[in-house]
Amino acid sequence: MGAAVKITAVLCVRNEGAFLLEWLAHHRACGVTDVLVFSNDCEDGTDALLDRLQELGWLTHVRNPGPHGEGPQWAALKQADRHPLVTGANWVLPLDIDEFVNVHVGDRTIPALLAALPEATAITLTWRLFGNAGVVEYSDAPVTKTFTRAAPKVLHWPWRAYLFKTLVRNDGSYGKLGVHRPRAPVEAAMGGQRWFDGTGRRLPAAFHRGRIFSDVGRDCHALVQLNHYPLGAAESFLLKRDRGRAVHADGGLDAGYWVERNFCDVEDRSILELDSRAGRKALHADPVLGPLHLAAVAWRQDRFRTLMRQDDWRSLYGQLRMAGPTRVLTQAEAESIWKPHQT
Repeated sequence: MGAAVKITAVLCVRNEGAFLLEWLAHHRACGVTDVLVFSNDCEDGTDALLDRLQELGWLTHVRNPGPHGEGPQWAALKQADRHPLVTGANWVLPLDIDEFVNVHVGDRTIPALLAALPEATAITLTWRLFGNAGVVEYSDAPVTKTFTRAAPKVLHWPWRAYLFKTLVRNDGSYGKLGVHRPRAPVEAAMGGQRWFDGTGRRLPAAFHRGRIFSDVGRDCHALVQLNHYPLGAAESFLLKRDRGRAVHADGGLDAGYWVERNFCDVEDRSILELDSRAGRKALHADPVLGPLHLAAVAWRQDRFRTLMRQDDWRSLYGQLRMAGPTRVLTQAEAESIWKPHQT
């Protein structure tokens, strides 16, 4: 394994400069060797932050301006398929800015995970949803330290809580990257696939071609989990809706989205055992990055105030303020939802 292994993360961002430095410092500490970032139509200075980070050698930045009929993330992934940081990588992992890899083995890095699963050609990193936990105001503080209440390891509903991202060996078995899994499987290579989940279980062949979520009702996080922070502070969620979804250019980020993801049942601070403070400190200390980060923070605060001048945004904000944590359904309750509709 060793330092020669090239692990490329692919990221798409818009108006998320306030979160960028934490995400980058964490994943570099986690063993990602190369980061390929696509930005589109930024108003908060995210693109300027990325340009400076590229100058410093932390990542490679590609502008991906809209409009995108298929959604900005799909447009970016099509470009990433041909980029040297992807074609030259040993392993590739598309991620979002609200997703943090959390390895539980060895020194808590991706190389340690690969050493624990040496046969793997792909590892599914199943989401662990981290809820809002009553945080209303956005503040300039690390997401991983602010939001530490999560879903239990085993859920029976909703199935979206078991979505995964795929760390895939770049051996030519797939022709294209995907949001959750590699696409365009090469049939001649499928017999050699060895997919494992985050608990180290060998996965069946169905995962080699089409699955995007793990089996519900199981713990998939013993070796690795993907900490997913889809909500953040109530104020931040409004900005997320304002930004739009990366996969689809339009909506879906409503109170229903919030309720389906606001699990706060278990305290989980395990991600903090990977210390990325030195990387964050170095980035914030840079004379260009530091002010750009603060400008992105100020932009978020000003944008929230602008949104709150409109009735529909105030209505959604009020709904979020009234909604408590999401209740975990028992297996019987979950089955009462989906079993009657099976064909």
